[in-house]
Amino acid sequence: MAEPVYYVCKYTPVELLAGFSLPCERLDPSPAGFSCADSCGHPNLCGFGKAVLEEVLGKGIRRLLLVDCCDVCRRIYDILLARGDMDFLWLLPLPHKQGPAEQKRFKRELERLRDALSAWSGSSFRPDLAFDAWRAGAVSDESWKQTPHITLTGAHGGSLLLRTAQEKSALPVVDQTCTGNRRPAPCPQEMPEDFFTAYAAALLGLSPACMRMQFRKEVPDDKAAGIICHTVKFCDYYSFQYARLRNGTAQPILKVETDCTPQSSGQLATRLEAFSETLGVRTIQVNAKRNARYAAGIDSGSASTDAVILDRQGNIVGSAILPTGAGAAAGADKALEAAIQQAGITRGDIGTVVSTGYGRDHIAGGNASVTEITCHARGAHHLLPGARTVIDIGGQDSKVIRMDENGRVINFVMNDKCAAGTGRFLELMARTLEMTLPEMSEKGRQWSKPVTISSMCTVFAESEVVSLIAGNTDPADIIHGLNMAVANKTASLVMRLGGQPAYVMTGGVAMNRGVVEALEEKLKAEIIVPPEAQLCGALGAALFALDAENV
Repeated sequence: MAEPVYYVCKYTPVELLAGFSLPCERLDPSPAGFSCADSCGHPNLCGFGKAVLEEVLGKGIRRLLLVDCCDVCRRIYDILLARGDMDFLWLLPLPHKQGPAEQKRFKRELERLRDALSAWSGSSFRPDLAFDAWRAGAVSDESWKQTPHITLTGAHGGSLLLRTAQEKSALPVVDQTCTGNRRPAPCPQEMPEDFFTAYAAALLGLSPACMRMQFRKEVPDDKAAGIICHTVKFCDYYSFQYARLRNGTAQPILKVETDCTPQSSGQLATRLEAFSETLGVRTIQVNAKRNARYAAGIDSGSASTDAVILDRQGNIVGSAILPTGAGAAAGADKALEAAIQQAGITRGDIGTVVSTGYGRDHIAGGNASVTEITCHARGAHHLLPGARTVIDIGGQDSKVIRMDENGRVINFVMNDKCAAGTGRFLELMARTLEMTLPEMSEKGRQWSKPVTISSMCTVFAESEVVSLIAGNTDPADIIHGLNMAVANKTASLVMRLGGQPAYVMTGGVAMNRGVVEALEEKLKAEIIVPPEAQLCGALGAALFALDAENV
């Protein structure tokens, strides 16, 4: 089979290619990194643009039909054109509107493409083949609109995002992103006399329309149980769409941002799974061991693994907080064993074990796993029934969770995959200051002069701290500046979510009073830090285990 002509945008006239009997294939890039793309493109190209370049260059693709649906597609075209090694490369201009003038212009561009393909392939265009392809593509099953489902919208996420969303949801997931679910406008019954006029209008009438189209309107999706809105880093169009959805849609919305690589697949899976738990469409199933004396929860985090053992009345009889180490399974075994020893019981006394945290799916011997979003909410509600917002700053991420009066998650936000403002960030800063974390926590409360740490990037912030040390700045003032930087980043998450008091803080950073006080100053509200703050996730998991045993 001949090498296909590859394409990206849903506005690509694939039916026109069918008129030449040319095979075509949509690119679905999900590269491990951007080594090829970074060598020839600007570093601020969006993740999707880099992914397309990586796919084309890494796989030696020589036939590509692009549509200038956004600036990044123009940059891809410029880069590949300058390289001069493409067999066929074309950039199809796309109007922003769909009126008569725009349709007439688009028709001319399609005819130019037809002529270029004819010259390149040595074949003549057959309108009958193009019309057959148009008629076949215009038929689509939209029965999903009548049943509960999850709508995936926004920028291109590709098969990786769609597959992960489908795996983590008990409801069907419908791909309404800018490259998904391509549906041309209805096809006429007979071949139109002026094929290109009708075809241009049909392409501009694609549904759902691209965000850059000025005529686009959000169509209410009343049957959607929830909406996942995907944005690509550095993509402005779909950030605007999220803002519009958030203000004008009644359904719960989860925003996820990726760079089209699988590097943050663990965090992505956590967000999608937690969203399904929040919607109540993912049932927490526990293979419980009945009539056991105790239940346990294990929180396998990036920095520490925590374990909690509860008796039948819900009292904590044993707990442990240990470094995770090199493996989630080994860390979980050690933490659970330490909690067992503290409780003075044997492993055989424990019935059901529920795991949570990033390593939850890799822990052997557990009866079920639940996301840390749901577990932290459950644990916080158990400790403080009046809490409405949970602020959890862990080793590698920050989460803010809103709950109702029953402890059910209403909504949540997480930081991106950068470690800025997390426990790892503070750990590195403590090392730079040659202090332990407890020493750093206490020293930061003795500040006298404000210091601003302008960068939240861990690497750049370390450079700032080194410069401040060299300038003989008081370490207490430096630490306070770091605490304020963490508080500013976390407070922005709280405000984005619409957090409300009472606030409760969980996770290892909750033990840093300097950070807590700085965050209280930003939020202008008290933040409660229970003694069991670091155990909150494991406690929530243990409560789910206890629920299963008490059924």
